[in-house]
Amino acid sequence: MLTPREAALRLGIAYPTVKQWIYHGKLKAVKTPGGHYRIAEDELDQFLHKVKKPDSPKREMLRTVSGRNQLVGRIVELKVEGLMAQVKLSIGGQIITSIITADAVREMRLKVGETVAALIKSTEVMVLRV
Repeated sequence: MLTPREAALRLGIAYPTVKQWIYHGKLKAVKTPGGHYRIAEDELDQFLHKVKKPDSPKREMLRTVSGRNQLVGRIVELKVEGLMAQVKLSIGGQIITSIITADAVREMRLKVGETVAALIKSTEVMVLRV
């Protein structure tokens, strides 16, 4: 469960925007006994395709790709065995699985909970850092 501030950081939007979304029912949240809001990670999935990360040194390394079938989601499961890895993404509440090399997982420093994009090309699904 995330605080509204953590949710705002994940989505790259202002904290007051998240609070307004909660108040207007656009974003579901639960109240703690102390009266604070908490948001489930999967509740943010519907907004991930709109995420705009602030400029950072890593941003310069981002490559543009000609593929247009890009689905933004969150890594929910990551299994690395030997040379291969299985990456499961939650995209709009649905799970898509990609098999990539273990080296790619290490090079991209992928972790559960991170936002990534699945690039769908024919019968292949590749994962790229967003």
